[in-house]
Amino acid sequence: MTRSSGRAGGDRSRSRSLPDALEQARELVDPALARALGRLEPGIGEVVNYHFGFAVGNASGKAVRPALALLSAEAAGAPAERGLDGAVAVELVHNFSLLHDDIMDGDRERHSRATAWTVFGEPRAILAGDALASLSLQVLLDHGGPEPEPERVRAAALLADSTQRMIAGQSQDLALEGRPDVTLDECLAMLSAKTAALLSCSCAIGAVLAGAEDDLVARLLTFGEHVGIAFQAVDDQLGIWGEPELTGKPTWSDLRQRKSSLPVAAALQADGPQLRRLLARPSLSEADLARIAQLVEEAGGRAWAAEEADRRLQAALDELDGAEIASNTRDGLAALARFIVTRAF
Repeated sequence: MTRSSGRAGGDRSRSRSLPDALEQARELVDPALARALGRLEPGIGEVVNYHFGFAVGNASGKAVRPALALLSAEAAGAPAERGLDGAVAVELVHNFSLLHDDIMDGDRERHSRATAWTVFGEPRAILAGDALASLSLQVLLDHGGPEPEPERVRAAALLADSTQRMIAGQSQDLALEGRPDVTLDECLAMLSAKTAALLSCSCAIGAVLAGAEDDLVARLLTFGEHVGIAFQAVDDQLGIWGEPELTGKPTWSDLRQRKSSLPVAAALQADGPQLRRLLARPSLSEADLARIAQLVEEAGGRAWAAEEADRRLQAALDELDGAEIASNTRDGLAALARFIVTRAF
């Protein structure tokens, strides 16, 4: 298969077209998602329908994870619909994490609308997130028969494990925040859980529901793991050097929040005495932030993150090449991988 890496460390704004799989996933998943949300208690349903955008007639988000789940079912030789419950389940877990993240980060806006906690209050938003997490497993395990199919049990176990990893990664992120001695190994381990776990699950859950062999499931999981870390490597660059009019965040956003990002960890590992002293200051001025960004770049942190994004994207594509997948499905997964890595979602 002929391909190019697309320079994952480059400008995410240059490609404006969406992969076909995203539009197809949205059309298939939105009705099923709305049916699932209809099972919630009305007070919670009000919060989640607002959060998803159904309350204003427009579902938010690009359906990246559901699209991956549907394509993974096709990778196993089944119709996309075989992975539909998996697609809905991963979207529910993703939005559970967003509802809670908005509260933890104090974010007041998402997709150009006020975040749910600012409209309904923190307690109701927390409960809504909790409800989505449990509903995700119900979607997989409730099928109308006396016992769920083995494939559904296996998919639920995969989702539960991935959710636990995602939560553990979030905890690790909080523990690393503001540490001037964070290492690359610590940062990569944290991102493998926080960012990559659910994306990896999304890339395999449809195949699991379709009864795929272990080797294909393992390849799809590894594919998603690489894509998740590649995405984060690019996102971490934007968190420091991204243009506010493109990112919607202030200059040096991640530095202001003292996030343990890949460029900073790579710079500290390469040459960090002055950088470490600045990061250890109890408060940072605008001049400090500018100097930190400069030191991180001079120490090779920015270049390392860009190269890591390219390495991970190529590794993800290599996993697809090593799997027995129909060419059109492989192309769809590869297109989504490039899209994920080269622009925010």
